[in-house]
Amino acid sequence: MTVTIYDVAREANVSMATVSRVVNGNPNVKPTTRKKVLDVIERLEYRPNAVARGLASKKTTTVGVIIPDISNVFYAELARGIEDIATMYRYNIILSNSDQREEKELQLLDNMYGKQVDGIVMMSDQVSEELQNKMSHSPVPIVLAGTLDEMKEIASVNIDYLQAAYEAVKHLIANGHRRIAYISGPFSSTINKKFKFEGYKKALEEEGIALDEDLVIATEDSYDSGLEDFETLSQLADPPTAFFAGSDELAIGIIHGAQDLGKSVPEDYEVISFENSKLARMVRPQLTSVVLPLYDIGAVSMRLLTKYMNKENVEDGQVILPYRMIERNSTK
Repeated sequence: MTVTIYDVAREANVSMATVSRVVNGNPNVKPTTRKKVLDVIERLEYRPNAVARGLASKKTTTVGVIIPDISNVFYAELARGIEDIATMYRYNIILSNSDQREEKELQLLDNMYGKQVDGIVMMSDQVSEELQNKMSHSPVPIVLAGTLDEMKEIASVNIDYLQAAYEAVKHLIANGHRRIAYISGPFSSTINKKFKFEGYKKALEEEGIALDEDLVIATEDSYDSGLEDFETLSQLADPPTAFFAGSDELAIGIIHGAQDLGKSVPEDYEVISFENSKLARMVRPQLTSVVLPLYDIGAVSMRLLTKYMNKENVEDGQVILPYRMIERNSTK
């Protein structure tokens, strides 16, 4: 039979209120009484009923997390940062996969509201008008992780994507390159089109390098796309000598595409990626990469959400984290 709080109270010869205070970490319990209650809890293997506690406190201590692709290494590191902070603040997580589809994002938000979560951390490629409207009228706090809300109505945690892309391309220019390709995920993503691409263009413009649309490819953000895009660009009459890739998978596809043709990185082509996941260190040559602090974005997003859920003061809901670039062997 299920052990209840009443069973623990009777066995420990204390009130149910005392057991509740011990379970919830209330300091107003004598040490001897606390030890007696904890001993009984351990002996009876009592597990507090989260649903009942939620009904009593009007909180479920549950947070919804919506990310585009659970299987992607990129999002796994982000989710780990969210989970670690959630555990620290004693929140449970409901993790959902949106498959990078807006209609599913909208559906998942409704599902999270129905589950009475206390707050939501969300990552999306694009905040559409409909998604913006639904989040603006959310009954619970929402924080965007690695996602830009151009209207700045929803709290978010990001880096300065434009400046980071600019510095990466400037690095390639400083190494003597004038034909630099930009390969990213879909331009439906605000970050890819309005920030990384703008940083790319800004670096070229400053050096008097004309933008060549043939060197710009917005594609599926995958290894296979990197392979195919390298093959396409290598066949141009005036091919690129360097590549700025929007993700590690794209960059690895580019490197392997070059190697399949008997070319070498960085001797024949230089490559910089934008991510720095585990893959950046696993590939050979290792990737020079803009470090997107995935774990930190997840952790700070969750901490920001706890502040909103607990009605703490938040001075600025638009958090910009620092970034850096790590030079490895895919550049000279």
